[in-house]
Amino acid sequence: MWSRRSRVQAPLLTPKLPSRRRAISDWWPTLEQFEALVVEGLDRLPDAMVDGLDNVVFLVEDQPTDSEAVLGIYEGVALTERGDYGYGELPDRIVLYRQPLLEQSESLEHLIHEIHVTLVHEIAHYYGIDDQQLHELGWG
Repeated sequence: MWSRRSRVQAPLLTPKLPSRRRAISDWWPTLEQFEALVVEGLDRLPDAMVDGLDNVVFLVEDQPTDSEAVLGIYEGVALTERGDYGYGELPDRIVLYRQPLLEQSESLEHLIHEIHVTLVHEIAHYYGIDDQQLHELGWG
């Protein structure tokens, strides 16, 4: 879904997004439009945060399959817990959930902020930073 090259590739061919000041209730983004917001969010992250990502895919799903109220999830083995790695493992996954993020957001600008916070949170888990450390850093 995303690669560092997306910063230099042609713009995404997605439906035009509305003004960021419009309320979410006035505009409910499709899954495709939501994915475009996530890709834009990834492109805005600092290079130092994303350059170390290896064998990770970013996905968007409508909502979690279990009853947990989560905005996103990291599924994989954190860098701090890996032993021998790189011998055909499936990629780690970072999933953002559209419905919970939309329900959390009051406006498109707020949604963009929530996507950013969720991306940072889940990427931090990839690097081995747990929820307590994130909370201490002001991200939890």
